Amino acid sequence: MQIPNYKDIDLAHKRIMPFINRTPVLKSRNINQTTGANLYFKCENFQRVGAFKYRGATNAIQKLTDDNARNGVVTHSSGNHAQALALAASVRGIPAYIVMPENSPKSKIEAVKSYSGKITFCEPTLEARETNAQIIIDRTAATMIHPYDNADIIAGQGTAAKELIWEIGNLDIVVAPVGGGGLLSGTAISTKSITPETIVYAAEPEMANDAQLSFRSKTLIPSNYPNTIADGLRTSLSELTLSIILQYVDDILTAKEESIIKAMYMIWQRMKIIVEPSAAVPLAVITENPNLFEGKSVGIILSGGNIDLDKLPF
Repeated sequence: MQIPNYKDIDLAHKRIMPFINRTPVLKSRNINQTTGANLYFKCENFQRVGAFKYRGATNAIQKLTDDNARNGVVTHSSGNHAQALALAASVRGIPAYIVMPENSPKSKIEAVKSYSGKITFCEPTLEARETNAQIIIDRTAATMIHPYDNADIIAGQGTAAKELIWEIGNLDIVVAPVGGGGLLSGTAISTKSITPETIVYAAEPEMANDAQLSFRSKTLIPSNYPNTIADGLRTSLSELTLSIILQYVDDILTAKEESIIKAMYMIWQRMKIIVEPSAAVPLAVITENPNLFEGKSVGIILSGGNIDLDKLPF
């Protein structure tokens, strides 16, 4: 699969602008004092469906030809991509077939239903997800839209960093969380294309550090049922996202579980906004590595705010 470039991100931005929210960039004097850095938070928790995923899903669906779109789209996801694809498909007026593990959070199942997604439940294994998706493709001729192993998805996700840099200007560092690598890939391409001197760090839970291991070994190392509160970052990279990360990302840093919870609490308490644990991982990485960030202007992609309010970690 061809690696997307900045022109693809620029075209994606023009394509999706009528449909997405131009999310705000917020600052916190209190958090800046705590970290010693000048932090700019790109708040994708205010994006439609509550996460950056709507950017990529919208780009992928709006880019489909009428012939390809007619039969709808299919994906397998237990989280934000499922919701994003269902809504983006609904906006275009085409069906979205969503394969979801039977243990998916109830709140996310209800969200997919509310966006008219047609859900098929399966066992919580990758094999079951892929098998059921293929059965739907064979039956409906729907187009598969992978959550991150897709150049159009990556190009759409890269528009968040583009907006951040255009609004704030040159940043010393940009930090994005990494799970499957779609957001990180798009963020890194945008950042290095607009301001090549900006350092790009990925932020990952220490308990799910497969991306860091893959990055340092330059070989894809899948995650093995990681146990982290940052449920959105439990996914493994793909060969496509790893190749982009190796080309554009400077390093992948990890954070302990207690640091992620503290960072999430800090954002809730001091910024008065709701973020999910995955979105707090970049701030957790900053608090664990003060020497790398002190005195620097740092952009952070707050990836989303979808969380079960009955199961807060604090």
